[in-house]
Amino acid sequence: MAITRIGGATAITGTIPQGNIANASLGAVTALPGAIATGKVLQVVTALDGTNRATTSQTFGLNSSTLTLNITPSATSSKILITCSAMLYISSSAARLTIFRDSTNLASATASEDSFVTTDGDGKYFSVSGMHFLDSPSSTSAVNYQIRFRNNQGSTTTTMPFTSALGVLTAYEIGA
Repeated sequence: MAITRIGGATAITGTIPQGNIANASLGAVTALPGAIATGKVLQVVTALDGTNRATTSQTFGLNSSTLTLNITPSATSSKILITCSAMLYISSSAARLTIFRDSTNLASATASEDSFVTTDGDGKYFSVSGMHFLDSPSSTSAVNYQIRFRNNQGSTTTTMPFTSALGVLTAYEIGA
């Protein structure tokens, strides 16, 4: 390994013999010392949905059959970070979105509120871009994540994703 010390008249240049370096190449370093925590992204799975779906239901049904994905964690200690972005149109009143793991509403597991996003409508468009959840499925079997939405009033129509905007659902497996 070549060394250069810049210091004007006291510059030092030279080569350290390979045998004097504990690790033969700095490029061969693949891990930090055990005392340093090292979570890392192990895999990423993304689903896109451009099909407009509308509902007047007041329950979280599987409204978006393609805004769903499966991910198989490599270890039971892995965490799954779920992120979602989509465009909604709400004809009136309000709508709610949530993330499901298989048949479990993840919002219900973490709070008294039954959804992650509440929006007041009345013929408005809404961009959902900050919806995320860090899940601990404790499984090495395939896990299904999906975005579901509902209305607060049965006469309201909510459409997702709206117009040409794509809905995007992404799952990141984070190693322990």
